[in-house]
Amino acid sequence: MKTWTQALRAGVWPGMAAGVLSLGMLAWRGRKETGSAFAPVNAPSHWLWSDRALRRDDASWRYTGVGLLVHQGAALFWGVLYERFFASRQPAHPLHADLRDAAVATAAAATVDFVMTPKRFTPGFEKRLSVQGLVWVYAGFALGVALGSRAVRRRGVR
Repeated sequence: MKTWTQALRAGVWPGMAAGVLSLGMLAWRGRKETGSAFAPVNAPSHWLWSDRALRRDDASWRYTGVGLLVHQGAALFWGVLYERFFASRQPAHPLHADLRDAAVATAAAATVDFVMTPKRFTPGFEKRLSVQGLVWVYAGFALGVALGSRAVRRRGVR
């Protein structure tokens, strides 16, 4: 298992990749389901701006900017936890094992997001997207974690 310092260094890769890929899914599903790519991206800003953020469909610094920061910050948090507790230390770890480990970590993240977290601090995009849309978002997250973690091992980040 990696130390916290190693996990902090390495967790940037899977966290950033997970954040970017899941953000793409949020925008795509938002456009398809609500007519606005920004609607689900704005939703995480409900942490600061309450339910007004959940009704906002257009881009703004207040809602979209904060939503992006919250979303990417959460992805980085999960990237670090993934590197600390899930990522294998084996350098030749096959991609299918990365995907399996990332899927388990993503299921843990979704459970925390929707079951264990107080309503005020849920991601918020569950209010704007269907269950199918959420599956796409979390699938993008898992793929990002797996690819980012693979990059960590290939680059030898310690």
